Formats: sequence, structure tokens, C-alpha cells
Amino acid sequence: MATSTSRWYALAALALSTLAVGLDTTVLSVALPTLARDLDASTGDLQWFTTSYLLVLAAALLPAGLLGDRLGRKRLLIGGLTLFGAASVACAYAQTAGQLIAARAVLGLAAAVIMPLSGAVLTVLFEGRDRTRAMSIWVTASSLGIPLGPLLGGWLLDNFWWGSVFLINVPVVMAGVTALAVWLPSSRGARARIDVPGVLLSTAGLVAVTYGIIEAGDRGWSDARSLTTVAAGLALLAGFVWWQRRAASPLVDLALFRNRAFTGGAVLATVAGFAMLGLLFSLPQLFSAVGGHDAFGSGLRLLPVIGGLVVGARLADLLARRLGARLVIAGGLVLIAAASLLGARTTAHTGYGWTAVWITLCGAGLGLTMPPALDAALGALTPERSGVGNALLQAMRQVGGAIGVAVLGAVLNSAYRGRLDGAPAAARESVTSGVAVASGTGDAGLLDAVRGAFTYGMDRSLIVAGVLALAGAALALVVMPARAAEPQPEVLAESLL
Repeated sequence: MATSTSRWYALAALALSTLAVGLDTTVLSVALPTLARDLDASTGDLQWFTTSYLLVLAAALLPAGLLGDRLGRKRLLIGGLTLFGAASVACAYAQTAGQLIAARAVLGLAAAVIMPLSGAVLTVLFEGRDRTRAMSIWVTASSLGIPLGPLLGGWLLDNFWWGSVFLINVPVVMAGVTALAVWLPSSRGARARIDVPGVLLSTAGLVAVTYGIIEAGDRGWSDARSLTTVAAGLALLAGFVWWQRRAASPLVDLALFRNRAFTGGAVLATVAGFAMLGLLFSLPQLFSAVGGHDAFGSGLRLLPVIGGLVVGARLADLLARRLGARLVIAGGLVLIAAASLLGARTTAHTGYGWTAVWITLCGAGLGLTMPPALDAALGALTPERSGVGNALLQAMRQVGGAIGVAVLGAVLNSAYRGRLDGAPAAARESVTSGVAVASGTGDAGLLDAVRGAFTYGMDRSLIVAGVLALAGAALALVVMPARAAEPQPEVLAESLL
């Protein structure tokens, strides 16, 4: 087993790995206008820059977790991180929109290896209180990319060419690979047969559901093609569940869902991600289109989320020891709900001080919720299945995040367009287009109407997020055990080679 000191060094390497993924998730958003100009990218191309990453990520999570358990997590983690760095370079030097879409798809594949296996390794490196503390550090590192991505991306775009927003991954990747090679012990799960039908059904189902949700967020929830795609994906996932009940070596052990800690932790982490990612979808637009700030200024104004997140994660570690995970998770979700409902009072003329308060509370709520929820779920996994079990957690969070952005984005867009009934069609497409139209025509009345319509739509989406978080808090009190069972130290020790 890793020594007490080296395992914390290994945690630092894992944190660097997830930070690289977190940065890439958000840094692209500030570069889209530049990419549209320099690569002559259409609106469809811009959408696929993000969609190609999400689709491959969702599709590859479960197979990557299985291969990590079978082939060795250290080997695949280093390989995935190296591929992530190479794909980042390919993105930076892409000459056409098609090349960038392809490179983004490879990035999604690499992230699908890094995300589940980095979490899985925590279950074999740490136990008890140390695992809770390690989980807080890991979640905080992965979440730092949310505000840091736009911040770094905005600064780089102001000073360098657009490819630099992808090259920032390279030094992080190099440091992570070196640290993993030196300090991460080798581990693997049971050498089970690869469940090929399970891999195919889960991959096809997750691709269809994720793609349908993304399309519905753009086309509307009444679009027949989007709804048919989602329905087909759900049917494939139902077939996946049916097969898992009969397979000799199933990809996912469905018995995991009979464990209250695993099921509750997985569902509640997904709920928190739904609310938070939906919120972070609207904030950059609020700061840029309504507040008039540039990319760097918008990223800077997201920094209170980090402060709240760090404080919340630290308190979660301390409070969970005394009160148990159930009360801490419920409290975190209540805080997210309260912050969302406070944010729903935002208007086009609200000062940044008010915004800073409620986004700080949102970050603190996420910090209180996510580490103990993931810790409870991971604590229910045996080391032999920690890779595919963590991949299942990540897949649920990824699809939940896509649903959050799509649903809350649809609520925002519907309310925005409804308030601008009678305005020029171009102004009703998005708040960015609306501000551009109003500024180009010099129509101050339209500009005020556009900004007011956006904050109204954002307020409606925050109400939905707040209600969902409150429902999650109630679910936490019902589903979660008072205290999660501790994994057996001897089982953890035996999983390390």
C-alpha cells in the first residue's frame, strides 16, 4: 500500500488531472466568438465544438471504468492524461472547424478515462476520514475549472491567439503525468470478461439521450426529432438494464442500487450538479450581455463561487464527522435552494454585490453537498468494481448536467422570448444577439427590454433550480443512511498490487 505521505502526493496528481478536465469544460465558452471568425465556423459548427466533446464523454465513461478495473487504473490514467494533452495541442493548431470538432471528440474520450478512474483510485488510496478529506480536495479541484476557465480564457484571448486557451492544459497534463508515474500505486479490479453487449447498449443509449437533450435545448422541448432521440436512448438504456440482469459478467452490478448510500449519493450528487451547471450556464451571459463586461471581467466575477466552494467543502469534512452525511447533504441542498431563490430577485439594474452574495452561497452549498454525497456512494463500492462504479456515478452526473443546462436553458430562453414578443427576430434569438441589435440601431428602449427580458428568464430558471434542490434535500433525509458504512481496510489493502 502507498505510504501515508506518497498517497497525498498521488492525490495532488489526481487533482491536477481533474483540474485539466474542468478547465477544458468551461474555457471554450469565451472563445466561441473568436472561433466563429477565425475558422469561419457556422452556428452549427460552434454547437458541435461542445457537442462532440459531450457525446464522446458520455458514451465512453462506463467502458473506460471497466477497462481501468481490468487493465490497471494507473496505466490507463497516465494514458488518458497523455491523450488529453495531445488532443489539446491538436485543438490549438486546428486549421478548420472539422479538425477542431474531431480534436474535441478525442478530448472527450480522454476525459472519459480520467474522470472515473481518478475517483476510483481514491477508494483504494484512502479510507475513513482521510477518504472524506481527499474527496473534498478532489471535488474542489475539479470544480475550480468552472470559474477559472472563463477567467484564464478571457485573459489569454485578450493577449494571445485563440489556440492558447487549449494549450493551458499542456503544462497541467505534464505535471500530472509525472506525479502519477512517481507516486500513484498500481491497482486493478477483478479480471472479469468484457461485457460487449452491455458496452454497446450503454454507449448507444447515453449518446442518444445526451444528443437528444442537447438538441431539445436548442430546438425546443416540442421538437419531434429531439423527443424521438431521447425516447430511443431511454429504450436502449432500458434494454441495457434488462441485459445486465442476465449477463454472466455484467458491466454494471445492479445490486449497487440496493445500497441506500450508493443510490442516494449518486442521485443527490446529480441533483446538485443539475442545479449548479444550470446556474453557471446563465451567469456568464448575465455578466457579459447585461453587465457589459469582457470575457476576463466575466470570469473574474465568477470567483466568489470558488471561495464558497472551498469553504463549503472544508466545512463538509468537519460537519460530516459530527452530524453524518445525511444532514450535511440536505443542508447543502437547502443552501443551494436558498441561494437560487435569492438570485431569482435579480433585475437588470441589480448591483454586483448582491450577485456576489448569492453565487457565494451557491458555491458553499455545492461544497457541502458534493463531497459527502460522492464519498457515501464511493464508500459503498468494493475496490474490485470501483472503476466501473465510479464511471456510473460520473455518467449520471454528466447526463444530469446536460439535462440541467438544457432544461434550465429552455426555461430561460422561453421566458426571454416571451418578454420580447414583437421585437425584431434577431433580438429574440439570444441576449447576445439582442444587445447587438439594440446597440447597432441605437435603440435604448430595446436595449433595456433585452436586458430586462434576460434577467426575467434567468430568474425563472433559478426558481426551477431552487425547487429541485429543495426536493433533493427532502430526498436526502428519506434515502440517505444516517452514517455511511466504512470500507474494510483489509479489502482496500488487498486491491493494491
